Amino acid sequence: MMLSLDFLAIPLLVAAGLVFVSLLAGMFSTRLGFSFLLVFLIAGMLLGEDGPGGVVFEDFKLAFWVGNVALAVILLDGGLRTHHTTFRTGLKPSLLLATLGVVISAAITGIAAHFLLGLNWPLALLLGAIVGSTDAAAVFSLLKSSGVRLNERVAATLEIESGLNDPMAVYLTLALIGWVLMQSQGLSGQVAWWSPFWNLALQFGWGTVIGVGAGWGFGLFLRRLTLWARPGGGVQALLLTSAGLSVFALATWVGGSGFLAIYVFGVMVTYKAPQSINPSLSAMDGFAWLSQAGMFLMLGLLVTPTEALRTLWSALAVAAVLMLVARPISVWLCLKPMRFTNREMAFISWVGLRGAVPIVLAVFPVMAGVEGAREYTSVALIVVLASLILQGSTIPWTARRAGVALPDEDDTTRAREVYGDFEVPANTRMVDLCGFYGWPAVEAEHQTVAEWLTEALARPPVEGDHATLGQAELSVRDMKDGEIIRVGIRLLDSHDISPEA
Repeated sequence: MMLSLDFLAIPLLVAAGLVFVSLLAGMFSTRLGFSFLLVFLIAGMLLGEDGPGGVVFEDFKLAFWVGNVALAVILLDGGLRTHHTTFRTGLKPSLLLATLGVVISAAITGIAAHFLLGLNWPLALLLGAIVGSTDAAAVFSLLKSSGVRLNERVAATLEIESGLNDPMAVYLTLALIGWVLMQSQGLSGQVAWWSPFWNLALQFGWGTVIGVGAGWGFGLFLRRLTLWARPGGGVQALLLTSAGLSVFALATWVGGSGFLAIYVFGVMVTYKAPQSINPSLSAMDGFAWLSQAGMFLMLGLLVTPTEALRTLWSALAVAAVLMLVARPISVWLCLKPMRFTNREMAFISWVGLRGAVPIVLAVFPVMAGVEGAREYTSVALIVVLASLILQGSTIPWTARRAGVALPDEDDTTRAREVYGDFEVPANTRMVDLCGFYGWPAVEAEHQTVAEWLTEALARPPVEGDHATLGQAELSVRDMKDGEIIRVGIRLLDSHDISPEA
């Protein structure tokens, strides 16, 4: 009698075939403007108990484990691709959005959930925390696949924010779960007032220290290793992934944020060993896509669409408040003091994408035994679907409408639309330009056009920034090492002049 290997072959055939079909469908969906991630999520739901697959999957612990590991790999890949130069313009606004912005967004969404879903305040605020942060997998993936080249300020803010805001979302979720459980047990008055702040400091403190220290040390190690052993890109990617997951596990074990630690680890490794990292980025991209595919397939398998339909309209209303009220308010409060334009803030608000993170966080209260916690996975599913369909599919259109999309280098027609028909070197004296074009005179006689433009912007300039002087619009056309080297000039008609471009 021969040993049957059906237990290996059949599940592997189904899983591999599902990934293959999902990838093919994702390629076509991208041409239509929809996300790869949406296809994987739907494929998982079709395989589940409500779909043709009929697979009953309720292993929340496995889903939690896979989701956390997959998110860690995705954040590592994002950190490795985040060059330290982008922190010049993106770090401060990203930190505000990843901390204060998440709190504001979660609070407003929680208030909406209280009235729309009939939840008591602790449970409503818990739901707000679950869906309150943007998703690294969705942001990294959709910005890359959109084909749009954003100005550095907007792109850096969105990418760094998505890499940094998971710790705050996880902290808020765990803190509110503790509040709910203590309230149900009548212990809410027995916790010191400073305990939540201390836990928050531990999360961010340990995450930052371990991420920076391990990234710095591993970067130096990798530089020496590539000189001595010269491993291939695939081997280096495996080294990076295993080291990153070790950092993630260590930070989590000591009470810090593993998500923050692994993202910072990736940033620091790239900073210390950029040439050593480049050969492994292709393989890391494959690891990140495999993580996204596996995570969204499993999360789609975990959720039950028929249960989600029971709260469909209320959950859609919560999603609408999140996208149209909570996110814009939080972005405006955080970025307005940093002199972001209204158009930039509008685009950043709209690209507050939700993905796997809310569904993974919705598993937390289920594992903690919070009463009625299964409803959170249903609401999170609807919020994620609404975000991927409405926000994810409109990124190119909204980027162009908001004026934050830069022209491709070989697109001369678009470049003239953005920068104007004329350009001058950055060291051209403003007094000469004003005299030639008849613009209002500037106070500093020897001020260069680059100096005037930087002063007019009152913020670190990036390519695509512009300011109006009289009947002209001056724009940053090209930069090198953080310095303006070319300035575009577009002569305006009277109807083109607006108080804020």
